[in-house]
Amino acid sequence: MDATITLSHPKPPPSGMPPEQNLAPRDVAALADELVAYHAIFAPLFRRREQRHWALQYLRGQLLDLERKSIEPMALALEGGNVQAMQQFLSDGAWDDDRILQAHQHLVAETLGDPETGVLIIDSTEFPKQGTHSVGVARQYCGALGKVANCQSAVVAGYASRKGYTLVDRRLSLPECWFTPAYAPRRQKCGVPSDLGFRTKAELAGELIATLKHRGALPFQWVTFDEHFGQNPTLLDQIAGLGVWYLAEVPHDTRVWLERPPTAVPPHAGKGRRPSRERVLAGDAAPVSVKRLAEQLPADAWTRAQVHEGAKGPLVAEFAFLRAVAIRNDLPGPAVWVVLRRSLGEQPELKVSLSNAPRDLPKAAFVRLSGMRWPIEAAIRECKDELGMDHYEVRGWRGWHHHLTMTFLAHHFLVRARRRLGEKIGSPHGGPGPATPARGLAQTPA
Repeated sequence: MDATITLSHPKPPPSGMPPEQNLAPRDVAALADELVAYHAIFAPLFRRREQRHWALQYLRGQLLDLERKSIEPMALALEGGNVQAMQQFLSDGAWDDDRILQAHQHLVAETLGDPETGVLIIDSTEFPKQGTHSVGVARQYCGALGKVANCQSAVVAGYASRKGYTLVDRRLSLPECWFTPAYAPRRQKCGVPSDLGFRTKAELAGELIATLKHRGALPFQWVTFDEHFGQNPTLLDQIAGLGVWYLAEVPHDTRVWLERPPTAVPPHAGKGRRPSRERVLAGDAAPVSVKRLAEQLPADAWTRAQVHEGAKGPLVAEFAFLRAVAIRNDLPGPAVWVVLRRSLGEQPELKVSLSNAPRDLPKAAFVRLSGMRWPIEAAIRECKDELGMDHYEVRGWRGWHHHLTMTFLAHHFLVRARRRLGEKIGSPHGGPGPATPARGLAQTPA
């Protein structure tokens, strides 16, 4: 392996935040042999000797200290690098990335798996692109730029526990326009599977969660995500049907009932079709928005608790917890927890989540989970800033999936190295692990 391999950690990533994978230069030389051993775990899953060789070279390239980690710069920097061969490996190689990902998930379970603190985190991420030829590219909201722009978008799954975090699976989100007749030539040119139909991001998220749950490699009881996914009741019910608990951020105008209202099928008025659908009885209390609930709570309903250690010290917020009834098609649905969290200061920011967790769950669990959005954000940032996840120049379906698979392997390799070197990943910037809730929340049942 090229002895000049280094990581780009001496300089901060573009975000200006402290680099996460802070391996010291003296440790990098030891990674050469370790990477070969790591690659050997996956090597039997590649069909050909050439694929095994270029898989190792690609991983090496992603660890190089390069400003840009697309194929050409990596190939030119690697001893024995070959642009055409690496391009063929990524874009056209007939290797099964799903098998590789399954092996990756089992290995992540060995490194980070923890039945008590393990959580699956779902997020979306975008890749700005020029032109219109890359698979799935369209003008859509781009989180990387904070505006509508020409980009690709994906739904990704991350796994986090007290031992660390990494990315474990992904789905490319094809915009609905890509399934119109006008895009048929583009779909064929990009190699989009002919039987693939349009799926919303919430549907892709549900598919990711169900796949990871059914495989059973990663131990998790919880899944969490932001309001883009949390506002979709079909996704929430799907997760509950898997026997998994969700903590789902929801918009402030989400409505709930504090008490389950009675329902009945209205009597037949004698004209027209006889009613068959239940309705909430007239005169009963209307559902209320979660924002209104927060505004109505007395001061003593709020409890301060430490969420986690941040870059500038402990992150403390105020929490309130209510039992409520969710709405499903204008009717009372499942009983849920409403978890209200607001920041401290003169202009507090309110975040609201719903959860299907059991009624007697200690409230400290909600405090801990409310601070578990950062691991996937950190993992995505590290994969982009440090490993070139957004530097690819492939245009096709197969190449995109191959590249993200290799990036996930490279990230987990660094996580394993950090674990071996005795470092702990417990907060966004290297602080302690799970929060210690204030005012006895750890002992307070729900």
